[in-house]
Amino acid sequence: MTGLAADRRTFLKGLGVLGAAALVPGCATSTSSPGSGGSAATGELSLQSNLSAEQAKGAMEKLVAAYNKTGGAQVELNTVASEIYRTQLPTYLTSANPPDVYTWYAGSVADSYAKKDLLLDVSSVWEGMGNYSKAMQTLSTSSAGQKIFVPTSYYWWGMFYRKSNFAKWGVTPPKTWEEFLAVCKTIQSKGVPPIGIGLGDTPWVASAWFDYLNIRINGAPFHRDLLAGRGRFDDPKVKAVFTKWQEVLPYFDPKGKSFPFQEATSALLGGKTGMFLIGTFFADSAPKDALDDIDFFQFPIIDPAVPVAEEAPTDGYFASKKVKDPEGVKKFMAWLATAEAQEIYVQSSSGTAIPANPDGKSADTPLVQKGKAMIESAAELTQFFNRDSSDALQPTADAALTKFLDKPDQIDDILKTWQAAAEKVFKA
Repeated sequence: MTGLAADRRTFLKGLGVLGAAALVPGCATSTSSPGSGGSAATGELSLQSNLSAEQAKGAMEKLVAAYNKTGGAQVELNTVASEIYRTQLPTYLTSANPPDVYTWYAGSVADSYAKKDLLLDVSSVWEGMGNYSKAMQTLSTSSAGQKIFVPTSYYWWGMFYRKSNFAKWGVTPPKTWEEFLAVCKTIQSKGVPPIGIGLGDTPWVASAWFDYLNIRINGAPFHRDLLAGRGRFDDPKVKAVFTKWQEVLPYFDPKGKSFPFQEATSALLGGKTGMFLIGTFFADSAPKDALDDIDFFQFPIIDPAVPVAEEAPTDGYFASKKVKDPEGVKKFMAWLATAEAQEIYVQSSSGTAIPANPDGKSADTPLVQKGKAMIESAAELTQFFNRDSSDALQPTADAALTKFLDKPDQIDDILKTWQAAAEKVFKA
């Protein structure tokens, strides 16, 4: 195996360690005692983490160990399986003695907790983060104007495929929607479902298709407004998204509705499907001997007049407003914002997490360079459906999108029902 292949394999072994634990329900396996006590109960700072995949958990342990050697307040790491964490997060934050610091997401999902006055203002931490991009600052600022989040990494989504299979089928990565349809047609002619999707117990995967079609057709500002309740899901512009989606439904793997994204990953790598729209974390479920054959292409351009946006979910930390040692918490979060801390995580996890700190070094591999370049060249960045809206809105998308994939001829009724469900969330 060449040095480059070895580097790619080592790197890809941990593909999406951060993303898998941060975004993906059901893929986390290792946990420690859930607990909920903060610094008052332990005399230390408590860090509640959902990064429970094996490599991610190990990387977090190294990160905390490194901080605990700096002489600041000692941090106690508590790891909880991702899906449990997702459902328990509101309970943690509203408890009488909540944990101090939490791994979670930037953007609207963090702001949804800030609006309930549950998060610590860390504006003073940002005074030492002047090298961070304006986009990162915006994602970390609440609607009230306070900095409530410290971003530490991001990753990307794309249409992933096996290079050897594309070569075998005689297709090349498409750039436009028309080229994409042509590639789908060719792959289907080989007797292979062109597009994989894993909805099983991970129905949120379908939201990536809605997100990308919406930002390609209607643009990122419209998408953000819609997810913030300033638009309607029964808008004709949203219907146009589903009408376009119908063009590729004949190319979806019909079996993909019954199993989760991990099995959809296996189908892709086994040559049983041709392409898969997914975040880089997907390869955490992939066998090692296939990983150096993976590549991706940008979601196809539909309307060249629409500024190109990409999904770049940003992960990091926020803190409870009830912390007993706010200065100790801010010192810890300031350290997490450093290039040194973020490199510890990236190097320990061997994943595709790209440091949020511009001075941090990401994995020096062709795939990461390609993904980073795609994100940096985008005119707009979005996060992901729940991250651009709230954790409470995601189930409405899951219901609407899975029904559409089952009954694509019922778009009007689906969108009407979706709008009604969304209104209940926004009014809550």
